Order: sequence, then C-alpha cells, then structure tokens
Amino acid sequence: MFWAAYVPCEAQHRDAVQLTLEQIDVIRRFTEQYQPSLTLCTSAADIKAAHENHQMCSLIGVEGGHSLASSLAVLRTLYHVGVRYLTLTSTCNTPWADCSHADIPGKKPEHGGLTKFGKSIVKEMNRLGMIVDLSHVSVGTMRDALDVSKAPVIFSHSSAHALCNSTRNVPDATLRKLALNKGIIMVNFYSHFLTCKDESTVADAVAHINHIREIAGVDNVGLGAGYDGINFTPKGLEDVSSYPTLFAELIGTGKWSTEDLKKLAGLNFLRVFQDVERVRDEFRQAKVPPYEDVLTPRPKDLNCSSQDLF
Repeated sequence: MFWAAYVPCEAQHRDAVQLTLEQIDVIRRFTEQYQPSLTLCTSAADIKAAHENHQMCSLIGVEGGHSLASSLAVLRTLYHVGVRYLTLTSTCNTPWADCSHADIPGKKPEHGGLTKFGKSIVKEMNRLGMIVDLSHVSVGTMRDALDVSKAPVIFSHSSAHALCNSTRNVPDATLRKLALNKGIIMVNFYSHFLTCKDESTVADAVAHINHIREIAGVDNVGLGAGYDGINFTPKGLEDVSSYPTLFAELIGTGKWSTEDLKKLAGLNFLRVFQDVERVRDEFRQAKVPPYEDVLTPRPKDLNCSSQDLF
C-alpha cells in the first residue's frame, strides 16, 4: 500500500518541502504505531517478505514535483527517507514540467512538456531507483518522460482517455509507448475519469481495464483506485472490499485467467519496481554520478526562499 505524501500546490515556492517531510513523518510514525501488522517497505524484496509474513506494506510516494522546490538534492533526500515514487506534477505546473491542465481546451502549455531540468529529474530518479509517476502530467510531459526514462514508469491513478476524454486520462498513443517502456497504468475508479460524469458502475471500470489491456497489454495494467482522494465511485465498487466483484466481472468477460488477475492485482507493479531497481543497479555498476543540474533562472514570483543570499 502506497501512502501519498501530498501537499497543496499553493505551497509551491513556499514551504512545500517542509510540509512534505512532515507528511512523511506522519506516515512513518503511523506505520511504527501499527507494527507488526504494518511494516515499512522500500524495495521489491521488502514487499515479497511482507506478503510471506502476512503483513501489509507501507510504501511512501510523493504526489507532486512542487515538493522538490526544483532541487535535485531534495529529490535525493526524499529517497533516503523512504520515498519510492514521485508524481512529476500534481494539479499545477512546476518550473520544469507541465501538468494535465495544459491539455484543457483553450489552455496553453507553459513548457511544452519537460524542460531540460525536468529531464534531469527523471534521469536522477532512474539513478536513485525511484519510480517515475506520470499521473497528473500533460501529454507532452508523458511523451518526454517516456523518451528519457531508462526504467519503466507508472501512471499511479489514471484511466483511458479513449473512453472518457478527461485530461487526467491517458491517450491510446501514450498507452502504446507505455507498453514499449514496460511500464504500467493503474486504473483510477473516480467516476469523472470513467464516464466523465458523477455516476459510474463496475462495468465502466471493467471497460477501462479491458481497453488498456487491449492497447497496452495484460502486463501493463493494474489497479490504482484512488479511494483516498475521490468522492464519486462506481456503484458496487465503493471500496477495496468490493474487489472480488470486480474480479468476477473481469472473469465473466472471458478474457481474464487467474494468472492474469494476479498480474492486475499487484504482480505487474512488483515487476515494474524490480525493473526500476535493476536500472538503478546498472547505474551504480557504471558509476554514474549524481546529476548536479540547477534550475536557472529560478522563479521569483511568490518565492520565499533565501537563494539570493548565496
């Protein structure tokens, strides 16, 4: 189970780093409070061990690149305190990446995807072994990240644009690139991303899962319901206790075997995590040094940092 250490976009250029660290502190203390039922996991091996010991993993992700304050040093520090995925943007652009709002009709992208510094963020994540998450980003940012990343990427909570044309969903062309990257899209169950309406059903969730399987393949789809952050869920799929209903519906389509469902339920994500760690190990073997890029010019508006003192 990934906990998303999320802070509002309004914290960008202010105290986003501090607030993110405080969120991580809460996650770690909560995990400690409920051990051994919960256990902190920072690797694929940890996940396997927890499963064998009938424990639930607490994994940490950060939702939104604004939590970095455009600093590769902060990115490295987040990895050292246990963060294993970063969503490149939340619902706001960063100084180095466009979010999905850039794809809203009438809107214009600020960067056209990832800037040079944004590409260095992705490269450093590869070097560290941190998973690149492309939910919330623009199509241009998806394209650039997939072009740059040497490791598989994830969409932690997105659905199929072909079935609901929300800018938060993933177009078929990107799904095909994702398959080549060997990444995974974890289907979101927010009704507005399934039907573009307040109402949806289990059948709508199944339709998105099957569409992604058809376009990207059975090895590239997972579940990323997003229950902690949505207020309109499919009827009959209101929480994880209804997953057996979802799996029964999938079996009923005649397309899903037991082995396929295991992949959907978690093995696909585990494989991605292992591949990310493999790429990290290759970087280490090649003695690739940390990326030292600095964002220039740094944002001035609303910037509460002390950068001008140095």
